[in-house]
Amino acid sequence: MPSYTVYKGTKDGKIVQSTTERPGLKDGEVLVRITASGVCGTDEHYRTVDMVLGHEGAGVVEEVGPNVHRLKKNDRVGWGYQHNSCESCEWCLTGRETYCPERAMYGFADLDQGSFAERAIWREAFLFKLPDALGDKEAAPLMCGGATVWNALRMYNIQPTDRVGVMGVGGLGHLAIQFASKMGCDVVVFSGTESKKEEATKLGANEFIAMKGKTELDISRKVDCLLVTTSAQPDWELILPVMAPDSKIFPLSVAEGNFSIPYMPLLLNGIRVQGSVVAPRAQHRKMLEFAAQHNIKPIINEFPLTADGITEAMQTLKDGKMRYRGVLLPQN
Repeated sequence: MPSYTVYKGTKDGKIVQSTTERPGLKDGEVLVRITASGVCGTDEHYRTVDMVLGHEGAGVVEEVGPNVHRLKKNDRVGWGYQHNSCESCEWCLTGRETYCPERAMYGFADLDQGSFAERAIWREAFLFKLPDALGDKEAAPLMCGGATVWNALRMYNIQPTDRVGVMGVGGLGHLAIQFASKMGCDVVVFSGTESKKEEATKLGANEFIAMKGKTELDISRKVDCLLVTTSAQPDWELILPVMAPDSKIFPLSVAEGNFSIPYMPLLLNGIRVQGSVVAPRAQHRKMLEFAAQHNIKPIINEFPLTADGITEAMQTLKDGKMRYRGVLLPQN
């Protein structure tokens, strides 16, 4: 039986090269040759698991199975965090399949497939055609990072007249600034120091607040929507006074432990803390179209798609030195 190279996590966290046997394609399945893979912080959570890593994939359709109707050989496609759903429950029928009780998500299903690999097999229904204006290595980080920030902005009705705060200029944050700015929002960035002010301004920020050492924030206009893209929770005593009444807070980074926030300011100002995951398919498609139309592209660091390259990329990310999304590229 044919096989292809994959890269897996191990109990001690070492990245190892392995092989996955390539079964015959079932109804609706597509074989994709991977041309680029994003490196996401979530991958770090699974590097001690015996599974194929990676969930920000871009590639080329190499073969289609029976009853594949939309895609054909040589189409450029991408995929993200979700691989499947029941497609018949309330959540699926209303375009919110990311909350389907039978959802298949990275780290919980299809552990023999991933984007840190030579090839992968996915359902056609959860693959996205890539716009011509986006190259593979630019599209890959949008499959999770872009879809995550876009979903918060679009699924929860953020308006062009809103002031959007972005906390952190990193893998998610630098994309959030671009999407919110191109949507017409007034963007304010919160960061530790002034070091990323110039870059944030070029990406579309109208105001930049350096928070380190501050006991009070001086801001020109209160925030209607705050996207928290940092791994550590912010000082909510410092942040809540700059949130507008009836505003929303989106904690977007994956973190363990409890979410803790001052109680009375939340109540008195009607502030909402809104959970949000990656975009469902309809929104994911719109995200790619919007990014292509408005020339939204991640700032990337390139690494070889090898065991050593993956290890280096994940260490760079862990050390906080990634500027701003790592992308793995095949070496052939």
